Amino acid sequence: MAKQSKLAVLFISGILAQMPSALHAQDAGPTIEVHAHRFSFEPAEITVKQGETVKLHLTSDDVPHSLVIKDLGVNQEVSKGHPADVTFTAKTAGDFHGKCGRFCGSGHGSMVFTVHVTPN
Repeated sequence: MAKQSKLAVLFISGILAQMPSALHAQDAGPTIEVHAHRFSFEPAEITVKQGETVKLHLTSDDVPHSLVIKDLGVNQEVSKGHPADVTFTAKTAGDFHGKCGRFCGSGHGSMVFTVHVTPN
């Protein structure tokens, strides 16, 4: 009986050890690199799928900036030498508009960003 218990524990342990990586693989979506600099984001537009979890890796090439996409719950500051990651999941399809939320000079108003979310 003790031998069967040990085998059962090993079997269940093996299954549980594989589960987190399998679950993580399903949750992992794309990582998109976005550069902020006076006075634009590159890329300025991205397209993602509805329900997909997306990570934005933000980098400032010059002065402090931030990316604010209110309808997606994104509000992340970034400064030169200190990249930042922000994750979101778009629950509805459509176009979501963002901007730089930190004044960065005379062209600040032209720093816009758009997320196009396509339905599944």
